[in-house]
Amino acid sequence: MFMGLGMGSRPLRVAAGLAAALVMAFGLQACSEKKDEKKTEEKKSAVHASTVNYAVVGQVSAPITITGSGTVSAWQEVPVAAETGGLTAVALLVDEGAFVKQGQPLLKMNDVLLQAQLKQAKASYDQANKAYDRANTLFKQGYLSAAALDNAQASMLTTQAAMETAQTQVSLATVKAPVSGIITKRTAVLGQVVSPGAELFRMVRDGRVELNMEVVETELALVRPNMAATVTSQSTGPVTGTVRIVTPQVDAATRLGYARISVPWESGLRPGMFAQGSIDAGSQPALVIPQSAVAYTENKPGVYVIGPANKVAFRNVTLGGQQGKNIIVRDGLAAGERIVTTGSGFLNGGDTVKLAGNPQAAGE
Repeated sequence: MFMGLGMGSRPLRVAAGLAAALVMAFGLQACSEKKDEKKTEEKKSAVHASTVNYAVVGQVSAPITITGSGTVSAWQEVPVAAETGGLTAVALLVDEGAFVKQGQPLLKMNDVLLQAQLKQAKASYDQANKAYDRANTLFKQGYLSAAALDNAQASMLTTQAAMETAQTQVSLATVKAPVSGIITKRTAVLGQVVSPGAELFRMVRDGRVELNMEVVETELALVRPNMAATVTSQSTGPVTGTVRIVTPQVDAATRLGYARISVPWESGLRPGMFAQGSIDAGSQPALVIPQSAVAYTENKPGVYVIGPANKVAFRNVTLGGQQGKNIIVRDGLAAGERIVTTGSGFLNGGDTVKLAGNPQAAGE
């Protein structure tokens, strides 16, 4: 029985071996076919690869001009108010647009009552001062006690303080310029009863105005105080200015910082105006590429970078100003990378390209 079973299992082992051999043969044939297909696809890709011109990203020392726009504002805007109140404005001594010096009278209030109070305070002080002089003389002669002399001195000092207070009240009845500058706004009118602390005038200190120019974060580090700048608005021609300060903070939402450009009042630029600015940032290292290399995807500039095996990938870049036939790249590329200059309109990311001749010169 056992021998019969052994002899019957041999044909089964032979059949299993033949099946395994057939599976292996088919597997090898499939792998071979896949390799052949891959080679065929590669040959087809090579045959259909676009021929493009290319350039190498160059690095040069280029004059950098940083541009932006913003709103003109006062360097320092100073509100002017009265320190006393309850009096009627009887004289307006300046109007809007006037240049005034620090301490110059701007408005005069009715001070008749204050003048009368001052005269009374002066009379009381004169009387108390004379009484103190007499008491001092009698004290030295031994006819007056020290306590009586102290009382006379206290009376004299009290009336002196009252007189000085009255003098201050009379002085405050005339509103004076706290700083030198331009009167840009006047809200005071004749006949009004002036309230203490209420704004009467507004000034631009020293007549200095400035453009708060928005600068993208990638260019903000290139700007320095005292750099030369030009400001232009619709109502003025180009105006020469100077960078006063660069803000140390960038807005997290807009990625913008500010360069404040000082311009003279005589330029015609006024607070609230919209204007464009350009800053001469001097010669600095910069990456340049031919203008023909720039392509746009979804209205964003970029270039096709040629990678290993001549496969291309689209990469967004930040563009700067022009330099001859080249354009400055602020961000997105590195010196020495290869980029497509012509034929990019027919490319897609991952395409293989053929390079035509030598690279186009960039940065020369």
